Amino acid sequence: MDLNTWLVYVVAVTGLSLSPGPNGLLALTHGAVYGWRKATFTVAGGVFGFVVVIALSMFGIGALLQESLTWLTLMKWVGGAYLVWLGIQVWRSPPVGVQLGAPANERSGASMFRQGALSALTNPKVLLFFAAFLPHFIDPAGSLVTQFVVMAGTFALFEFATELLIVAMAQRINARLARAGKRFNQICGGLFVTIGAALTLRG
Repeated sequence: MDLNTWLVYVVAVTGLSLSPGPNGLLALTHGAVYGWRKATFTVAGGVFGFVVVIALSMFGIGALLQESLTWLTLMKWVGGAYLVWLGIQVWRSPPVGVQLGAPANERSGASMFRQGALSALTNPKVLLFFAAFLPHFIDPAGSLVTQFVVMAGTFALFEFATELLIVAMAQRINARLARAGKRFNQICGGLFVTIGAALTLRG
């Protein structure tokens, strides 16, 4: 992956990490309820789940592309259209926020890790997203393993840093999202629409 392609990938990954979703909401909730140290287990579990999904998506796509490069063009157009649709859905989503009640019972780090991982692994939208997203960055002539290490490693780093920031500032972020969550969704949704259109045209 050349530097320019990687930088475009970083922008897209940043948009994904910041956009509202089950794992972000789970991290926000656990950060507000259990504190940032315990919620780090939730974040680590979610990142692990995402890396597994990236592996499944990427190696499945790689095997398909080895059969015919025609699939690459088709998947780029379908994937770009999906990202635009996803952006519209995020734009129209209600504000994200956590309604806190009574303090929750103490939980083990292992159980929080499992919940974070399952939240990523059982979300079909995550698999659809990466199936739509990754073909724009895969080079069929290059090493799939090397590309996986770069892409999964980049995503894991940005996702972990973003969610760690969320859990560390959970109380303050939650209050702000309650006030300005709709505008936040519109910014993330607009970013997805822009990325989807740009990647398709770039293809």
